[in-house]
Amino acid sequence: MSAGVPADLASVFGLFGRELHRAGIPVSPSESAQLARVVEVCDPLTVDQLYWCARVSLLRSPDQVPEFNAVFALVFRGLADVAEHRGQEPSALRSESRPPRQAAGEQGSERPPTGPAGTRAGRAGEEGSESEPHALRALASSEERLRHADLGALGDAELAELAPLLHRLLTTLPTRRTRRRHRHPRGDRLDVRATIRRSIRSGGDPVLAVRRSRRRRPRRLVALLDISGSMEPYARAWLHLLWGAATVARAEVFVFGTRLTRLTPVLRTRSPQQALTQAGRAMPDWSGGTRIGHNLKAFMHRYGRSGMAHGAVVLVVSDGWERDDPAVLGAQMEAIARRAHRVVWVNPRVAAPGFLPDTGGMQAALPFCDALLSGHSVEALTEVVAALGGDRQVSGRHTGR
Repeated sequence: MSAGVPADLASVFGLFGRELHRAGIPVSPSESAQLARVVEVCDPLTVDQLYWCARVSLLRSPDQVPEFNAVFALVFRGLADVAEHRGQEPSALRSESRPPRQAAGEQGSERPPTGPAGTRAGRAGEEGSESEPHALRALASSEERLRHADLGALGDAELAELAPLLHRLLTTLPTRRTRRRHRHPRGDRLDVRATIRRSIRSGGDPVLAVRRSRRRRPRRLVALLDISGSMEPYARAWLHLLWGAATVARAEVFVFGTRLTRLTPVLRTRSPQQALTQAGRAMPDWSGGTRIGHNLKAFMHRYGRSGMAHGAVVLVVSDGWERDDPAVLGAQMEAIARRAHRVVWVNPRVAAPGFLPDTGGMQAALPFCDALLSGHSVEALTEVVAALGGDRQVSGRHTGR
């Protein structure tokens, strides 16, 4: 429908706009495409957020709200199954999906049929008119179901369906204040020279004060992903997520099993399929053993101490099953915590009932983490994104300071 919009979004809102048009709300294909772009940018996480995106984008008059609410509820909230009401007008479907009192009050306001060829009753045998709303609701409910599904249990087809959402999830990073300043109407410092220079316009009277504020720039995100055998089901989904972080947020991405591999140059490719294929070739230790402490030490020796970890947000994705001495892992985590702005550890086992961080690796790393999260589903990933953007909790770390 529109360039730059995923095909699934374009088809969903194209069919949704068609149903609104049948219900009496004039929605053009270009407006449906515009709604798809709005949803792509806003990325609503709930049905209510999606409702307001669609309502603001498509409606021209408050009189259209009842019709819009009925069609939206039918399609996205599943109040009625279109396949069970074949041959009925949209008004009849809406009246059945509402309480009896409201339906009775609208009996006299239904529009009469325009003729056998112009009504859905006259096209009861056409499968296209019946299957489009059903397919639309199926697409919407499928993505909603996958949001709550365990990433480790998804097959290749389901992961491919969820990949566009993962690609754009981790693209916003916390910011830091730079030393450079720029003009800002609510700046914290008075620019005396600029104020005096501007006062010439008002006869030497400094009517308007010019202020300056420090610029804010995104912090560097450094992600270290465990690709050992115990993490393999989740590592596939996390690679999709980190591809979006590397391309959009310019994150640094490393993977480790028995050795450390930097994937940043490989992942910074416009095509996710090409990037993931090249990443697979660059990871010889995929689904192998785990040496977390050894690899964190290699990261600090090659990259961390030279400035990559300084002031950065460090994300470690691992289940904490360490094969070597946990003391090495603890020492490296302490070194990372001293330099990083924030350290977030993601362990998919956290979501298991009765989980306790009693493995040697987790016990060694946990005192130096600002947050421990599961990240086992899309809903859990939104918590990870929020944690990455949080404030530094120095009091929550047990770094000995």
